[in-house]
Amino acid sequence: MATHRHRARRSGPAAARPAWAGVALALSVAALASVGCSRRPPSGTPDGAVKELVARLRQLHGDPADAKAAFELLSRRARDNLASRAQRYSAATGKAIAPEAMITPSRFLLRFEPQRYVAQIAGAHALVDVAGLLPGDRVQVPCVYEDGGWRVDLALPPLPPVQKRPGSEL
Repeated sequence: MATHRHRARRSGPAAARPAWAGVALALSVAALASVGCSRRPPSGTPDGAVKELVARLRQLHGDPADAKAAFELLSRRARDNLASRAQRYSAATGKAIAPEAMITPSRFLLRFEPQRYVAQIAGAHALVDVAGLLPGDRVQVPCVYEDGGWRVDLALPPLPPVQKRPGSEL
């Protein structure tokens, strides 16, 4: 008695594909997904945070979304300082203003074109050395690791005390 091997016939789009093609496709998708997931956010490194802040400040032209994006890269201390300024401005003018609106395009001016960013990390603090083309084109930017990422710790001057008129009870 002769035995016959019967193969199940496939029909449709899967019939035109070899069996290994599905495995190859799945591996390709997994590889692409892992590459996409491995890209660090700008706040993943101190130099990345500084570089991204410079880029976001360059894009700042009065759009509140751009200001918020730059504000998110600042340290808690810098954000608190800007929040205090916004609160004081709001109280003085009667017009509510968001803390990120205190970042104005007219106040941001690059002294030189950054060419290189190098971070020196010590625990949760870092100094990012930003260098330009000329020897004098150099600045160190402090950063701090907080809230799961690196933040630029801009040293904004403290607000002076509120001045009151003599005899005023406010």
